[in-house]
Amino acid sequence: MPEIQNYTMNFGPQHPAAHGVLRLVLEMDGEMIVKADPHIGLLHRATEKLAESKPFNQTIGYMDRLDYVSMMCNEHAYVLAIEKLLDIRPPERAQYIRVMFDEITRILNHLMWLGAHGLDIGAMTVFLYCFREREDLMDCYEAVSGTRMHATYYRPGGVYRDLPEEMPRYQPSKLRSRKEVDRMNRSREGSLLDFIESFTDRFPARVDDYETLLTDNRIWKQRTVNIGVVSPERAMALGFSGPMLRGSGIEWDLRKKQPYEVYDRMDFDVPVGVHGDCYDRYLVRIEEMRQSNRIVRQCIDWLRAHSGPTMLDDHKVTPPARVDMKDDMESLIHHFKLYTEGYCVPEGEAYAAVEGPKGELGVYLISDGANKPYRVKVRAPGFAHLAAMNEMVQGHMLADVVAVIGTQDIVFGEIDR
Repeated sequence: MPEIQNYTMNFGPQHPAAHGVLRLVLEMDGEMIVKADPHIGLLHRATEKLAESKPFNQTIGYMDRLDYVSMMCNEHAYVLAIEKLLDIRPPERAQYIRVMFDEITRILNHLMWLGAHGLDIGAMTVFLYCFREREDLMDCYEAVSGTRMHATYYRPGGVYRDLPEEMPRYQPSKLRSRKEVDRMNRSREGSLLDFIESFTDRFPARVDDYETLLTDNRIWKQRTVNIGVVSPERAMALGFSGPMLRGSGIEWDLRKKQPYEVYDRMDFDVPVGVHGDCYDRYLVRIEEMRQSNRIVRQCIDWLRAHSGPTMLDDHKVTPPARVDMKDDMESLIHHFKLYTEGYCVPEGEAYAAVEGPKGELGVYLISDGANKPYRVKVRAPGFAHLAAMNEMVQGHMLADVVAVIGTQDIVFGEIDR
């Protein structure tokens, strides 16, 4: 009889379903997986080391590039850690703006995840639907920061600027008639808050559309139910957080358990799974989009009713207004000092964590009293999830590896750092 033996195969690193430069070395027994060994380090950008060679305020942009689908949430953790060391608290309006954009970022992340996960498993239409909504939220990023992805909008002491009073609009072209442009600009007639409010009005119906396509779809359920099951005890032992932990039935959400900014004033629910499989994690993220929509609505109502500063008035930490900088010598000096050498942060250490879309994203900072950090360590949620890849795929088929990578919602910028 011929001797049957296991064979080893590479999955990635340039595989379209690897969600980054993930190289999986799979030991296969026919179509079944015996062992999976994730190889990382192919995207290493030395973010933490770079942060230690630059002033505090020049590293915020690097944080956007960690998990490049959850940009402002990464900034938030870093900025909170600096604010802890400086012992400052941003104005109330800035806190509400931060919470609103954190939740917009969560929706952005989950739309990207749902579109890509659907595409991996064979659902084409949902990808196109998700990116239609993503486009609107990317326009909100662009309106406040001038850029669609790497915003650098959060700053120690507040946010870069207040919400704009008007939205960028589409212009007629050879490809678009005036009538079509007027239809597309209908929701852009007012301020950014009006635009976000119109988005929150129509978004729940769009989530219903995604669910119509997937939730009871028998092919979707065959690909996700009982795939990659993780028990609650194992999920905690492996250091899971975010939807991966809540999908296993553990109700842990930093926004509720260790509230930061103004989350303690928000009314929202924390969705929790039952079986800890890919399908439950899908349901958790779908419900999270609905809850984020609720939080954004609450922030809009508060921001409409209350005006105020969005940045602290301490020019040792925050830049003066450009008008002042042009007219006043002291403001010019503050501006120059701030953008050349930054500010010195008191000695000490701080850990700040936010409930990012993928899980607990923490930043640990040590300051030796200089104008740049002595040590920066980022606690990336995806790193712990990827470490569980081996036990999540053992005994499954090769095609299920794709479903498990999708359900982990991996982005390699934060894993390799």
